[in-house]
Amino acid sequence: MTFSKSPITDRSDINLADPEYYLSRELTWLEFNSRVLHEAMDERTPLIERLKFMGIFSSNLDEFFMVRMAAIAQQIEAKVSQLTPDGRTPTEQLAVASTRVQQLVTQQHQHFETVLRPAMIEQGIYLLDYFDLNQEQCNYLQSYFEEQIFPVLTPLAVDPGHPFPYISNLSLNLAVAIKHPDTGEELFARVKVPKVLPRFISLPTELQVIDRTNPLQANRDRTQIWTGIPLEQLIAHNLESLFPGMNIQDCFTFRVTRNADISVAEDEADDLLQAIEHGLRKRRKGGSTVRIEIDSVMPTQIRRMLQEELEVTEQDIYEVNGMLGLGDLMSFLALPIPELKDPPWNAIVPAVLRRLKMTDDSSQFFNLIAQKDLLFHHPYQSFPDTVERFITCAANDPKVLAIKMTLYRTTGDSHILKSLIKAAENGKQVSVLIELKARFDEQNNINLARKLEQAGVHVVYGLVGLKTHTKVVLVVRREDEKIRRYVHIGTGNYNAKTSKLYTDVGLFSCRPELGADLTDLFNYLTGYSQQKSYRKLLVSPVNTRESFARSIDREIEHVRAGKTGRIVVKMNALVDPKTIEHLYRASQAGVSIDLIVRGMCCLRPGVPNVSENIRVTSIIGRFLEHSRIYYFQNGGDANVFIGSADWMTRNLDRRVEVITPIEDPEISNDLQEILGIMLSDNRQAWDMHSNGSYKQRRPQPGTEEQSTQQILMDMAGS
Repeated sequence: MTFSKSPITDRSDINLADPEYYLSRELTWLEFNSRVLHEAMDERTPLIERLKFMGIFSSNLDEFFMVRMAAIAQQIEAKVSQLTPDGRTPTEQLAVASTRVQQLVTQQHQHFETVLRPAMIEQGIYLLDYFDLNQEQCNYLQSYFEEQIFPVLTPLAVDPGHPFPYISNLSLNLAVAIKHPDTGEELFARVKVPKVLPRFISLPTELQVIDRTNPLQANRDRTQIWTGIPLEQLIAHNLESLFPGMNIQDCFTFRVTRNADISVAEDEADDLLQAIEHGLRKRRKGGSTVRIEIDSVMPTQIRRMLQEELEVTEQDIYEVNGMLGLGDLMSFLALPIPELKDPPWNAIVPAVLRRLKMTDDSSQFFNLIAQKDLLFHHPYQSFPDTVERFITCAANDPKVLAIKMTLYRTTGDSHILKSLIKAAENGKQVSVLIELKARFDEQNNINLARKLEQAGVHVVYGLVGLKTHTKVVLVVRREDEKIRRYVHIGTGNYNAKTSKLYTDVGLFSCRPELGADLTDLFNYLTGYSQQKSYRKLLVSPVNTRESFARSIDREIEHVRAGKTGRIVVKMNALVDPKTIEHLYRASQAGVSIDLIVRGMCCLRPGVPNVSENIRVTSIIGRFLEHSRIYYFQNGGDANVFIGSADWMTRNLDRRVEVITPIEDPEISNDLQEILGIMLSDNRQAWDMHSNGSYKQRRPQPGTEEQSTQQILMDMAGS
């Protein structure tokens, strides 16, 4: 990283809370998803990975509507008049976000239909339309429909005797226009495309015959790898079976998105677990409709009926010229075509731990940590051979007395879960805080909680009014008649599956102050405590905001003393207005600031006299950038931290988060090197402009490509 001295600017007359210096949270999230979409459009990305990014873009957008757009709609309904930091009313937020969504969706579908589908055919992947099939293929699919699909379908009529059916969240549906053959009466029915069936129906190998008369298939010498059609098209061409004796006029696809947030009055709930379960039942039934995606050729009459029955405005209807529900393109990742995918990556077992694989002596892991702090970087270094092994060692080690940890998101088949149960069976004191309010993981966490409780683990569900988002483990071990505490403090969830996809760092240490702080934290989480201070840790909502504010102020003081001031922070989102204003003041004072923000960033970089010393970079690649690293130059005596908190109001004030200082000089240097690699990236990095737009960096002619994630993979394997 560079450490240049920046000019001091006295601009105390500028109102840094002015809305003109802030960007819309919703629009900055959509710009992040636009960068995801770009990966699907970038020819440098392998074809199957491009389909994956198409799917991720759509899935991200689904969640955006279920949560963010739904929240704005609720504000409008409640007649909330408070302006956002960028100066917009809820109605204005919804309008600008809707406009941007429509632009992005149009771009997505145009690229898929005109670029990716032909590219798939070039590579032997024939995602065809029903009309492209030859007679033999149609005959096969007719039989397949009758045997495998027809028994699953339930046609639902809509008339005075049959009220409009409930349309479930994220369901793909056919709106069917029917005419009675005797009376000529025009009728309407809905057919749900079942999620229990594959979205894309493949043809058997012997029927994947290239039709030279078909312009889509002519002049293709490559062997076909996969041939099939969308499920909804097969249903649409067999509607006569569902409505025998009726005249099918036409059918059109539509898809519904509903509010999926759970509202729980925690302070009124006698049992939080039961309250969350009740909220989940309500969510499964579905909240209000926040989006209808429709076939662009849907007639006005059917469109209006859907609008009225689902109680949405015209602004909530999104026309799509092409196939709805492109999130299902993720299924093509299962095709055995390695040359069309990213090269496989197998996480490396860190050299310091390789010798431990040759022995079952669990004490060796603890001995290593006792000698020196250890930091591991996932997915470059193996999660199972570091974090999972640590928990397994703790469960089996006869000297371990207690294990305490937090679980925000994990899986039911997790090795960590099995180790915790084993630890309880071995007579150890095991306490686990499971966050029931982890969005979209609530049911999974309820199941985990019950499984652990049945095994004798002491399970708690967190604090009223606060989500416990921190990722920490505390292991208490008796050594030579003394008690020693070992800790793991990370930036990511204790989830082996996501550890292969998300970049995260985690620290192992047995520093007494960290162990004592985590002991106090768990007492705060599981009992009654008014803990107001910690020895080393930054803990939200207790002292994180104030601690970071002091670190920023310290950089300002260094500049005013004639030294350089430097801040580099990597995080997922920067939204908190107070922190942004503080960074503006630091920039005005001459502090050089680099922010590596994957997603939402409401700060405007490069604004004259306000943020000309601030640069914002976003890294988008095959792995989801999830680690949080904070660097403050501190006059040459660098302060480096890692932890679970983004600089969002919720993380600073309404969640339990833990940030740990890095006191080992070697680990501090390693983290600084990671930040430096990211700032030098010219392949996966995007530079943010002051208007909120981004431009992807490209290698200059004659210079080498510098891809952050590729460099870190190479370093891990060296």
